Amino acid sequence: MSKKVAFISGANRGIGFETAKRLAEKGINVILGSRDLEKGKKSIEELKAIGHDVELAQYDAFDSHAPEKIYSYIDDKYEKLDILINNAGVLLTGNLFVSNSSTISEKDLKNTFQVNLFSVISLTQKLLPLIKKSPAGRIVNVSTILSSLTLHSAKDSPIAPAKEFAYNASKTALNAFTIHLANELKDTKIKVNSGHPGWVKTELGGPNAPMEVIDSYKTSLRLATLDEDGPTGGLFHENETLPW
Repeated sequence: MSKKVAFISGANRGIGFETAKRLAEKGINVILGSRDLEKGKKSIEELKAIGHDVELAQYDAFDSHAPEKIYSYIDDKYEKLDILINNAGVLLTGNLFVSNSSTISEKDLKNTFQVNLFSVISLTQKLLPLIKKSPAGRIVNVSTILSSLTLHSAKDSPIAPAKEFAYNASKTALNAFTIHLANELKDTKIKVNSGHPGWVKTELGGPNAPMEVIDSYKTSLRLATLDEDGPTGGLFHENETLPW
């Protein structure tokens, strides 16, 4: 019970996997959430091969019962949760560099919001009683610089070409959840932040991204392990504060 416990959704590969590895290196009990159990088992074996005793729990953002299943797993074994990293996310159109506000399908829009926003809210709300039992609860919502309305609307915006509406808007809404939940919990020891990991060479980020997957953990790790003087209710990339 003295060791910290972390749950990371979408952690069988990419940013979530690298974050799990780094948290495990710090002696934290890490539970990997994976939609595909077989892929999750391979990830667990890879981590155990380098000395990390991590756990696997099935988590599917489209399963309405998933939050209850995760809650029961953590409550039965640990009775508390110190770190929640809402890492699972989708880009269903497969291309960040489009402008598709007038053409995106209702199905893609709804499914994107289900994974990137609604499932995050449901999971966080369900696990919050366990996080409140932690002496220093940390909630990290993995967002993106593409969520920034300030930067999208700026003259000569550096992110102007990346106007995929469903992905960007779902992450903007996720930031709103971060702000509101952080404000609600401001008088507790829980900190809630959004993090932009960088443009990373993942399946979502694509092969032209400048950041290697191995370096993608830094923002999530920092926000997951903030000390009591750390920030809450912000959007960050590593040590940099980004505009909403």
